Amino acid sequence: MKIKISKDILLPVLQSSNTFVERKQSQSILANLLLVAETDHLQITATDLEVELISEITNSALETGSMVLPARKLLDICRALPNNASIVIEDVKNQAKLTSGRSKFSLQKMPPEEYPITRVITPTLTFNIKKKVLMELFEETTFSMASQDVRYYLNGLLLEFSAKQIRAVATDGHRLAVSEKEAEIEITEDLLVIVPRKGILELLRLLQNTEEDQLEVFINKSHLSVNIGSQRMKTKLLEGNFPDYKRVIPPDADNFIMANRDELKGVLTRTSILSNEKFRGIRLNVTKGAIKAVAHNPEKEEAEEELLVEYDGEGLEVGFNVAYLLDVLGIIRSDLVRLDIIDSTHSCLLRDPESLKTQYVVMPMRL
Repeated sequence: MKIKISKDILLPVLQSSNTFVERKQSQSILANLLLVAETDHLQITATDLEVELISEITNSALETGSMVLPARKLLDICRALPNNASIVIEDVKNQAKLTSGRSKFSLQKMPPEEYPITRVITPTLTFNIKKKVLMELFEETTFSMASQDVRYYLNGLLLEFSAKQIRAVATDGHRLAVSEKEAEIEITEDLLVIVPRKGILELLRLLQNTEEDQLEVFINKSHLSVNIGSQRMKTKLLEGNFPDYKRVIPPDADNFIMANRDELKGVLTRTSILSNEKFRGIRLNVTKGAIKAVAHNPEKEEAEEELLVEYDGEGLEVGFNVAYLLDVLGIIRSDLVRLDIIDSTHSCLLRDPESLKTQYVVMPMRL
């Protein structure tokens, strides 16, 4: 194998590929990238066995072939070279030789036949979707995913596919986020899959860094694959039964609270300064036309602030983890936020009043 390629073309691919490389490898080969040089293109593969990224670069090979090279070292070398530099990578006996101008590097390589690649999936569902739609689904829900929960199925995002619609659901057992978008999906029977946390975060990162507008999605019972221009990302799916989230969503309150989002966020942010650092509890005292936020800590310090709101119901008092409320207020884009609180024992339902299909539920806490 022998290729000549511009640093400016290779570097972005190495940067995106390195996020897929396993840091704490169960197998040493997972710290490497697979490079395959074909007549008219170079293919670079990165995987940690859970997620996989295959990138194709249009590039004529001087000699076709394949090599497995250390991902981090290859990235660091490429990054350190001057802009517009050309890099020659060739297979020389037991090593890979990299040459750029007067710079020369020798890297250890591993056998390409030992590099783990997942098989091409046979999809049960295929559809096209706009990047903006998928990004909004993820951005509106991923913050509620669990991270290292023993209930492994919570460490991911539930995707529900039905005719003309996708719904994303995330929960860590204390809060819930649900977002629903229209999409051109031809399906006769609803399909539910759970995409692991890393798969969602890596996919979101790729979407944020691409100019592609249309995406192609492939799904079967074990994998989800997305084509993003010249890159193809694949992730394993989680097994298990996701909780019946619909039972968690409280009914609409007869009298709901309408508040300015930025003002409420400011009140909660300031009051939370004196909340318990461990439990982050804050008490909301709701009366006609106002919310009072109150927080205190073990040092017997206290903060309170009142905000005028639209509310004409009975007075109530309820406690919440303020961090969860602030997360939601940071995601909602509208000027106003609607809060439905029935009583101190029910969860709070937060929504954009102009987009009620996106719902956020925060469970109450005892203070």
